[in-house]
Amino acid sequence: MRAISNSSVLIALSSIGQLPILTQRFPDGILIPQAVWYEVVETGAGRSGAAEVAAGLNVWLSIQEVENKTLISVLQQDLDQGEAEAIALLLEQSSEALLLDEKKARQIARRMTLPILGTLGLLIWAKRQGVIVNLQEQLDALRTVAKFRLSQQVYDQKRGKPLASDMGKDSAAVERSGAAN
Repeated sequence: MRAISNSSVLIALSSIGQLPILTQRFPDGILIPQAVWYEVVETGAGRSGAAEVAAGLNVWLSIQEVENKTLISVLQQDLDQGEAEAIALLLEQSSEALLLDEKKARQIARRMTLPILGTLGLLIWAKRQGVIVNLQEQLDALRTVAKFRLSQQVYDQKRGKPLASDMGKDSAAVERSGAAN
């Protein structure tokens, strides 16, 4: 299966050297809307993730224009363009998950009953699959290297034994409940 991603997951994983987790978790690739490409690669040139994401184009990453401009406009009342386009794209393209980290975007996607997966959920999946050895090291790197905003409560919860809800209802690690990953 494949996933549709917003910029935050791409930037966070590339910042800590874990972007390959995406291709292991989603062997059919990652689809992003034009706004995400623009944010990560074009306006983000020289920043973490820009070169790594650009190198993935037509290898594991594809760009897709979103058709439903009306939905994007409505979503942009509460979200930035990349988040709005990612949500709209998931509704247009069959995908296993919507990769989002931002709280407001996740709340809106959850209300729309969309399958959400964040950076933390991907790292937990990678730990369970043996892709990464030490989850706490990755969480520490997220906080220090990537400057990822992670509350102490969530940090403590994730570095301990993950809850069943962290992985959603199935082993696919897609959030369908209220758990923050």
